[in-house]
Amino acid sequence: MASVCFYFQVHQPYRLRRYSVFDSDASYFDEPRNQAILDRVVAKCYLPATQLLLDLIRKHEGRFSVAFSLTGVILDQFKERHPQVIELLQTLAKTGCVEFLAETYHHSLAFLYSHEEFLAQVDMHAVLMEELLGAKPAVFRNTELIYSNELAEFLGKLGRYRGILSEGVDHVLAGRSANRVYRPPGDSGGDRGLKLLLKNYRLSDDIAFRFSDRGWDQWPLTADKFAGWLNRVDAKDQVCNLFMDFETFGEHQWPDTGIFEFIRALPDAIFRRTPHDIRTPSQCLAEHEPVGVYDVPHVISWADTERDLSAWIGNAMQSNALHELYRMEPAVKAASDPTILRDWRRLTTSDHFYYMCTKYFSDGAVHKYFNPYASPYDSYINFMNVMDHLRSRVQGEGV
Repeated sequence: MASVCFYFQVHQPYRLRRYSVFDSDASYFDEPRNQAILDRVVAKCYLPATQLLLDLIRKHEGRFSVAFSLTGVILDQFKERHPQVIELLQTLAKTGCVEFLAETYHHSLAFLYSHEEFLAQVDMHAVLMEELLGAKPAVFRNTELIYSNELAEFLGKLGRYRGILSEGVDHVLAGRSANRVYRPPGDSGGDRGLKLLLKNYRLSDDIAFRFSDRGWDQWPLTADKFAGWLNRVDAKDQVCNLFMDFETFGEHQWPDTGIFEFIRALPDAIFRRTPHDIRTPSQCLAEHEPVGVYDVPHVISWADTERDLSAWIGNAMQSNALHELYRMEPAVKAASDPTILRDWRRLTTSDHFYYMCTKYFSDGAVHKYFNPYASPYDSYINFMNVMDHLRSRVQGEGV
């Protein structure tokens, strides 16, 4: 018997407003747009989908569990604009059937550029999770499932986590199943070692991306059909990890696609048609020992067919913007100005660099979703204009 493990990522960035070289206003973020997008996604996804999960948890009396990864920036926006979502998450937390994961506060690429800033954001996130939800995360999910041996080694030395989530990349698995627990190289596993849970991207993407695609040869996808696929998981496998954006439910896949009815029926279908249970990441890691090593010397992510960093660092604009941003870090922190530090950290959010991606024609609409720019070049120019003004503030020249 294997366990089915659901994890949902919840994140919305602070998008930048149009900012020219002649601007002198330190208000960088597009409050009207951010408000409008958040209001829409709260109404279409965050409230109804969270309530649906709460209903399912209550219905199944402990047999149905899920995990959430909530960025600090989305929680900040909920606190300011939609506290009812926080209240609903707090109700979920009290059920004991929801695990909250650790991550970077600002959904950043900090580990690639500054371990000091990475740890600062992880610490900030841990404080917020305990403050708002009474949670002490024991499993780590890095931004965009970005992972490497180096990350595992760094987190292992912290001694805080029992496991890390990663992408099940075919060329790394080399014919092995993603539906098993692994360990990083050099880690003994067991009770004190880090364990790895790998996303089953095929089954995850059937829900997240293909659910409403009428050209897909498996459309329409029903709960019974999907449970039948889960029932084909090899008897030797341990866990089937279904990782996806929470916005899948109601926003990426609109309500009229039947996505809510699908999720409402899925736990019953799994319990009826398979021998599997539904567990949280920590429960899966406690139950299963690693079957082998997942050796990732080069950085991987969930994104695109390459499963690499090219969605964020694939062109000269992205690389330049990131290097310039992190080059400012010492001066930003030396300035000891909390507003400057807040603004700089909001600029570390990975979405800003995603918008500069030039892979649209090969990898499609996933890069365009919620993108406020007409082109990646517009995004880069706008970001660098903001950076120039922030630099002037750090140097004491800004308004």
